[in-house]
Amino acid sequence: MDEELRAAARDHLVRYGGERFDNLFSHARGAKVWDDEGREILDFTSGQMCATIGHNHPAILEALHRAGEQALHLFSGMVPEAAAQLALRLADDWMPAPLTRSLLINTGSESNEAALRMAKLYTGGYEVIAVGGSWHGVTGAASSVSFASDRKGYGPGVPGVFPIPEPNSYRPWIPGGSDAESALAALELGLRMFDMQSAGAPAAIIVEPVISAGGVLVPPPEYMQALRKAADERGMLLIFDEAQTAFGRIGARTGAEHFGVTPDIMTVSKTLGGGLPLAATITSDAVEARAHERGFTYYTSHVSDPLPAAVGLAVLKTLEEERLIERARDTGAYLRQQLEALQQRYEEIGDVRGLGLLLGVELVKDRSSREAHHELGALTTRRCFELGLSMNIRRRPERGAVWRIAPPLTVNHDEIDRGVAILDQALGESLDELARRKR
Repeated sequence: MDEELRAAARDHLVRYGGERFDNLFSHARGAKVWDDEGREILDFTSGQMCATIGHNHPAILEALHRAGEQALHLFSGMVPEAAAQLALRLADDWMPAPLTRSLLINTGSESNEAALRMAKLYTGGYEVIAVGGSWHGVTGAASSVSFASDRKGYGPGVPGVFPIPEPNSYRPWIPGGSDAESALAALELGLRMFDMQSAGAPAAIIVEPVISAGGVLVPPPEYMQALRKAADERGMLLIFDEAQTAFGRIGARTGAEHFGVTPDIMTVSKTLGGGLPLAATITSDAVEARAHERGFTYYTSHVSDPLPAAVGLAVLKTLEEERLIERARDTGAYLRQQLEALQQRYEEIGDVRGLGLLLGVELVKDRSSREAHHELGALTTRRCFELGLSMNIRRRPERGAVWRIAPPLTVNHDEIDRGVAILDQALGESLDELARRKR
């Protein structure tokens, strides 16, 4: 442990939001990270949801070495071989037809900025419908269509953004009926509000197939189909932000494949780079052609860089060779079964939901009121870390207290058993602590 380095992190790094550990971290491999005290910690967030095939996978290290011998960076007008190869793999093997054109950039925020620019240029409009609880990034347009948190204090956003209620089967905006009926009723209300306010310049609807930061909300298939219909009827492009759902995380190639609904533009990021900054905005020949004719530009210092493209190729190859999509389904079902067993023992676990290895556990004070138990969520999350498990807790007054659990797709049953045992112990101890405080 180096106290000087800890002090440097505390005194010289800008605090960028969220909860930050006092510890520094030295290395990571697979589903584990190690801190500056040498403690081994299970990482059930896959880094920032990015290390899909595990930290420091040998295939990624090999790709980095190969890129280091060939090219790390080029002039943006020089397309490297690795970028062309990655675009071909995405078009031929991973994207639903007709999504065959990729813009290779760095982050999820960037990919959504590019998608919104493309949609506005293609349609000639500027109005964007976004779903409540969504998170699309921190840059200008991307932050304007993000509603999970962190909107206050930055001045006006991009004009023309219209939020609509998110589909939440556990906390429906319009209760009554089935999950699909409640979700569709909320969607209809949101669309009517948009139609009343529209200045006649529709451009896009943007949505996450699983609304992750909003509480790991899985829409009914009918909801996604209705979004497709709503976009078509209004002359808007449908954008799927698949930062967390593409490339196996949910047990399918993409959320589009899972729901059987194809967007006009798909944005991908976290799960493609395997922990490195790589993202893509992917669309059809028709959309790309019209956008190009109208002067589309997204020319950055690191567009189509060779190093991240080489890593992206390694990630896709590993997903196939290690059959990680199938593994996400099977291991995800095992993890969900373990969490549902905990739910049977703890009244405070109100809901377990998600797809594949992207799962949410919602904490409540009691199941009848469904009042969010934020204090328990914070206390248990801290205790889990002390015991060797890192998880992400989403705490929003309006959207509950939800653990977001997303270990690497390479996680094994022993690691899951250990993680769930820690969660069980931490939850029990935290409840005991809260009971003592009340006495």
